Amino acid sequence: MPATPAAGPGCAGLPAQAPTSSLPGFEGPPRRLGVRRPAWVVRTESNVRRERPKRPDPPCTICKGTGTINCRNCFGRGRINHVDLAVLPKGEWPQWCQICGGSGLDYCHRCHGTGEYREPMGFHFTVNRK
Repeated sequence: MPATPAAGPGCAGLPAQAPTSSLPGFEGPPRRLGVRRPAWVVRTESNVRRERPKRPDPPCTICKGTGTINCRNCFGRGRINHVDLAVLPKGEWPQWCQICGGSGLDYCHRCHGTGEYREPMGFHFTVNRK
């Protein structure tokens, strides 16, 4: 039986040919543009435990040990327009709070964000009533 030539590249009988570039001056196969693995993939280390932040003992009486409270300007909403509403009316854009930057959180004024119990600072004048 005589050998017949193969019908396409890469089949038995003919060697596979690499595609050539149609641009003048560029020989060989076209190069792939891009990276081999996405740059946004974050690799994590194995056998590493995440440490949970410990609550101080005794905790602050104002923030309950978290170190943050609701912003005094926007009342924890993050915006200063229509703070009484959960959702803005149609067509309204939020005006972000300048104190908290839109997060709705501020440092606790009693513990200064540490979460530890502190006595109130300052002077307390007593009023003598006669």
